[in-house]
Amino acid sequence: MVFNDIYKTYWNKVFRICMGYVNDHDWAKDIAQETFVTIWQQLPKFRNESAIGTWIFRIASNHCLRQIERQNKMPRTEMPEQIAEHIEPDREPQVQFLYKCIAELPETDRLIISLELEDVKQAEIAKIVGLSETNIRVKVFRIKERLAKKFENYEH
Repeated sequence: MVFNDIYKTYWNKVFRICMGYVNDHDWAKDIAQETFVTIWQQLPKFRNESAIGTWIFRIASNHCLRQIERQNKMPRTEMPEQIAEHIEPDREPQVQFLYKCIAELPETDRLIISLELEDVKQAEIAKIVGLSETNIRVKVFRIKERLAKKFENYEH
């Protein structure tokens, strides 16, 4: 696959995964850009041992985890000030709230639900996260239950 095609196909997905981790538009954009620099550099070494999407999402999640470790920029229970004050006009409040809720999840759960929202097959998620497919199904169900409860409270 040519890098330009990869970039066009995966940019939005990688960006949304980064948003699920950090809940900060600018920071997520920076991490997504770093991810694609790594993809560009490592593409000649890609051996097709897994699906290209699996490889890309693994790189993105590793970049997110490293950034969070390095900066530990925001507590997971608070929205960052710049998002709280400036809601982008093309993003609905429910989407903002969803990113906030996802950012509050433990790291593995954030990755799992972000990939699930991108319609990545659960078998691929299992490979990326390093868990069994059955465990992924259970985790997705439980994460969705938790998010649904938060949305119930949000709407009341």
